[in-house]
Amino acid sequence: MFFFFSADSGSSFLCRFACGISIFCPRPTYSHILRPNVPGCDASILLDDPETTDKVALPNNNSVRGFEVTDAMKAALENVCNQTVSCDDIVTIAAKESVALAGGPSWAVPSGRKDSFSANRDLSNTALPGFPEPLEQIKANFATVRLDTSVDVVALSGAHTFGRAQCIAFSNRLYNFTGVGDQDPDLNETLAVKLREICPNITFNNLADVDHTTPDAFDNSYFKNLQVKECLLQSDQILFRDGADTVEIVNAFSSNQSAFFESFVESLIRMGNISPLTGSAGEVRLNCRVINANISTTSDSADARLVSSI
Repeated sequence: MFFFFSADSGSSFLCRFACGISIFCPRPTYSHILRPNVPGCDASILLDDPETTDKVALPNNNSVRGFEVTDAMKAALENVCNQTVSCDDIVTIAAKESVALAGGPSWAVPSGRKDSFSANRDLSNTALPGFPEPLEQIKANFATVRLDTSVDVVALSGAHTFGRAQCIAFSNRLYNFTGVGDQDPDLNETLAVKLREICPNITFNNLADVDHTTPDAFDNSYFKNLQVKECLLQSDQILFRDGADTVEIVNAFSSNQSAFFESFVESLIRMGNISPLTGSAGEVRLNCRVINANISTTSDSADARLVSSI
């Protein structure tokens, strides 16, 4: 195990409060808490460097949101324990609290990570799974970072039990699935009609619920949707493709929510242990959007180095 288990109730409380605001008020979704960074879980996705930022990588651009929530949590923590809790630990704790607030499981969070000194947009463009990728490629991406290609794939995909997606992520399934103006045969027709109302053409950029049955709850309805071809994203629906070794796992999670919760927690902890930074390999950023070496030192005030949460 790379980390000690933190009992920092103050960090957890602040993250829970901020995540509660994020989930229950009309703010951008906080979906990035359930995505790994590249090359590992190191808060690199939070950096704003215009030359390298992961935020505009193709899998993330206009999709990963809620960065101002992280800013608010970091500002609050810096006010009470300066340069102690890393941005990466904040994101990790926020993942747990957001899942728990939405009705999902809770767990002890491994902590003690450091934040990266840089981001890698090029690697994000090639390493992060895309929405139309075949199951074999998704499995290969998981294997590259030493995650299980069956249970981890299915359990972590279950994070799509809440969240939103832009039309561009699924409109090909409605209008041009094989390049001849057709619809994906693995998309339920009733759901397709509703989605066309949200996305009247292939380039429209409205948002649709990833789980249309219980969009704001963390539960196992995502797997029930898979069984009746009512998943929004192609990369999700292929988990229930005939002959795939993931079908049995989908069926198990659909019939047993506790089994899904248990596997999700185990898989998310494994994902959080991908190439962690500790010691001098990283730092505890004062501002999650910029490395410490690039922060202006014109003011001695800690608040002057933080992004406003207002």
